[in-house]
Amino acid sequence: MAPSVRIGGAGRAPLLPSPRPRIAGVRSFMANIRQQRKRVGIAARQRLENLRYRSTVKTMTRRLEAAVQDGDEQRTAQEHRELVRWVDRAALRGALHKNAAARKKAQAARLVARNS
Repeated sequence: MAPSVRIGGAGRAPLLPSPRPRIAGVRSFMANIRQQRKRVGIAARQRLENLRYRSTVKTMTRRLEAAVQDGDEQRTAQEHRELVRWVDRAALRGALHKNAAARKKAQAARLVARNS
């Protein structure tokens, strides 16, 4: 029979870290101060809004590529104009860095110019 570990004596087992999973970028504690709790909520809403802007830019890019593939010049011009509008809006909001926005607009312009 294996020796049992006593709960309150010298043979007590060492404490181990808690087994809860760690998620990258997410703090494991909740804010205690009321204003900090508000800021956590505000940051979460802003994060979702930035995600929506970036996602919309990706969708518009795919639509532009599809229009270029189809060879429809009028639709290509319309999709390009819409993409540039969304990229500028995302950069203005801070969802995209200004250099990333410029790079995306340049890539779109090259795509349109190559297939015109």
